[in-house]
Amino acid sequence: MKLSNLSETLIGSEIVKLGGEIREKIRQGERIYNFTVGDFDPAIFPIPKELEDAIVEAYRRHFTNYPAAEGNLDLREAILSFTKDTEELDYGTAEILVASGGRPLIYAVFRAICDKGDKVIYAVPSWNNNHYTHFVGGEHIVIEARAENNFMPIAEDIRPHIKEATLLSLCSPQNPTGTTFRKKDLEAICDLVLEENERRGDSEKKLYLMYDQMYWHLTYGDITHYNPVTLRPQMREYTIFIDAISKVFAATGVRVGWSIGPATVISKMKAILTHLGAWAPMAEQKAVAYYLNNREGIQRYLAHFKQEIEVRLRRIYEGFMQLRKEGLAVDAIAPEAAIYLTIKLDLTGKTTPAGNKLENQGEVTAYILNEAKLAVVPFYAFGADRSSAWYRLSVGTCRKEEIGEMISKLREAVSRLR
Repeated sequence: MKLSNLSETLIGSEIVKLGGEIREKIRQGERIYNFTVGDFDPAIFPIPKELEDAIVEAYRRHFTNYPAAEGNLDLREAILSFTKDTEELDYGTAEILVASGGRPLIYAVFRAICDKGDKVIYAVPSWNNNHYTHFVGGEHIVIEARAENNFMPIAEDIRPHIKEATLLSLCSPQNPTGTTFRKKDLEAICDLVLEENERRGDSEKKLYLMYDQMYWHLTYGDITHYNPVTLRPQMREYTIFIDAISKVFAATGVRVGWSIGPATVISKMKAILTHLGAWAPMAEQKAVAYYLNNREGIQRYLAHFKQEIEVRLRRIYEGFMQLRKEGLAVDAIAPEAAIYLTIKLDLTGKTTPAGNKLENQGEVTAYILNEAKLAVVPFYAFGADRSSAWYRLSVGTCRKEEIGEMISKLREAVSRLR
């Protein structure tokens, strides 16, 4: 039976496919070092206790009815206060929309701004831009980001495609790479957007920037997070932020996200989501509104949380650097942010102990999974070229005692290749 063109042409998820293979191996009793999941194991990274208690209390107080379509006023005010204190972004309650995490908000941005055939610019590897562009029937303008720029797009990558584009989708810290924009690079992109919108005048559709900063609290060392509006205040008119509690509080399943941007765009996004009913639950909204005002508690939580993530990222990075020093064909980019490490398994063309040549990156992924028991997500699952030897490694479910074992297994598996 033929269904809608949209449903018939949706692209299958490489991540879901890989996840199915991993689950089957685990079900059969194999020990797998699973670094694929962009999520947290609550036994390792629980949500803040004060937030948990507030959620339970909100249900006990019977906050179980519909919330306001745009998000409860107390929550929107708490988010705006928190955002002003942490990012110096000063917005009003008509410029914020709350939903059940970042995904419905991203969908609403695409729907509110893009018509069928509109050009959408995004870099790869990146999370789900290809799917959202497909949802709206947009024209994919894909930029292949490069290792020399830590897989972040730069203005010169974007410039040739800027004319007639409707939406530019950026993410920093980036999923899947765990890397961030440098100040000068983001400034240059902002200047490009402002110049283009000035050129268009009042008669043409403007170019908007969706800025996904879901991981922005999770930066390490001397890395600083930058946003377009702080760097270029004129960008306020064209920037739609995507944010949530999902990553900053290890609360992916609690489902409270928000978008901040121009009131005209936010109102249209609200109208779209009103018909979808993608609201954050009432009790969770009440709890998050309460918790965001607990600045000292948040700082205590983040100090411990970030330290635990960073130590995992750095230990794995150091393990990869040791393997590279030993002459093995692996590499990694020093950790900057989020829960991800960008690693390289440059093994195509090598021959396994069984005499099979690894002809492509898919076969490399399978070999590493079968022989090293290491599960990581190839960048081609995030839209990069299928020949890319780079991968996302996520530490959200990583136990520190696994790291040495994993590096040892990887050394053994790679060393056997010829």
